[in-house]
Amino acid sequence: MEGKKTLLAGSVFDPRELVAYQDGTVVSRAVVTKKAGTITAFAFDAGEGLSEHTAPYDAVVQVLEGEAEITVGGRPYTLAAGEMIIMPATVPHALSARTRFKMLLVMVHE
Repeated sequence: MEGKKTLLAGSVFDPRELVAYQDGTVVSRAVVTKKAGTITAFAFDAGEGLSEHTAPYDAVVQVLEGEAEITVGGRPYTLAAGEMIIMPATVPHALSARTRFKMLLVMVHE
């Protein structure tokens, strides 16, 4: 995706093109922000991650490319492109990029 084009309802796009990798950091871009929930695209450089935390809502992570280790409730899972995991509300979770990877995070608000 060239630059930061605005996404319009009904438009077709490749979610892997929503964010670009940057050395030593995590990049994010809001795709949908509604009262019912959010969708955010992320690009993680290898070795980057998110420390353990909780969220008040259920969340779904879909890995778009690369590989990550996602820990939910103390149990580690290795996810690769095309795989998804559901993280229940209030359960501690963390994320670590095994390789550069991109993901979509869907937060389902109540």
